[in-house]
Amino acid sequence: MRLQDKVALITGAASGIGRETAVLFASEGAKVVVCDVNDELGKETAKLIEQQGGQAVYVHADISKAEDCKNMVDKAESTFGRLNVMFNNAGIMHSSDDNAETTEESVWDLTMAINLKGVFLGCKYGIPALKRAGGGSIINTASFVAVLGAATPQIAYTASKGGVLAMTRELAVVHARENIRVNSLCPGPLKTELLMKFLDTDAKKQRRLVHVPMGRFGEAKEMAQAALFLASDESSYVTGTDFMVDGGIKAAYVTPE
Repeated sequence: MRLQDKVALITGAASGIGRETAVLFASEGAKVVVCDVNDELGKETAKLIEQQGGQAVYVHADISKAEDCKNMVDKAESTFGRLNVMFNNAGIMHSSDDNAETTEESVWDLTMAINLKGVFLGCKYGIPALKRAGGGSIINTASFVAVLGAATPQIAYTASKGGVLAMTRELAVVHARENIRVNSLCPGPLKTELLMKFLDTDAKKQRRLVHVPMGRFGEAKEMAQAALFLASDESSYVTGTDFMVDGGIKAAYVTPE
């Protein structure tokens, strides 16, 4: 049990990476706080965990709102006594997100509110809880596009994830001597509902896949396994990293300076 006796809070846990991670963390001994805005699917995730003999509680949380982020952390401590792992995973990929000329300001603002401000608020309220627990791990979901840029334009998404990388590095440095590790998980293109809706034609899918050395989309469960490593004590000397789980894209397109 790699997360025995740990309490993990996961945002965006109703589906995709969040759900796969919640179920995996629970199977490894963690008590899980399942957070999302989709109450039906979020409760379903918690039920899946309980059916497999694990412990979970569902909390409705719009991570763009400070009150909701404070409440989800409070719920973790009041229900399970502490917080050891904070996985700021929730995010959006707006269908109207395009290039700088065509993307509406409202799309930019909404994307930043969830993808970047939401991670900030998760850390704002999560870090004090981790301190009370004696330390822990924060995992922030970024993306390979924050490092490389996107072949299919999505300016707000790419910029928001770039902000997540920068924020993660600063938090890692600031809190390194408080036994708090902070890392970014950078998935490559995944076969999730979020991306498949954005890449809504075969041409768009192939344009993305042609850049992937492995030649396939990743799976949410593969990201969950990476998150498990970052959450566990096995990564005790790992902080401030951009943990690329990308099918080889960065290796193919980025050369050392």
